[in-house]
Amino acid sequence: MRVNEAAQIIKQPYVTEKTFTMMEKENKLVFLVNEKYNKRAIKQALEILYDIKVESVNTVNTIYGKKAYVKLSEENAAANLAAKLGIV
Repeated sequence: MRVNEAAQIIKQPYVTEKTFTMMEKENKLVFLVNEKYNKRAIKQALEILYDIKVESVNTVNTIYGKKAYVKLSEENAAANLAAKLGIV
């Protein structure tokens, strides 16, 4: 997978009070993603784009589009990635 393909999969971070709490307590971030891609492709795209290690990905379809709940591995802090993305 190339960087430009990975960028098409991941649309943007999704931030609410609930997702902010998840970031602090569970080391998770939430992203809006392209509906036609699966968990494996989402995980690969995140690892390529942000140079992180992803532990798991759970997806859910909502009225806002497809959301990916991403749990990062222990060596990667969600707060650090959030700061890099400019959401904190």
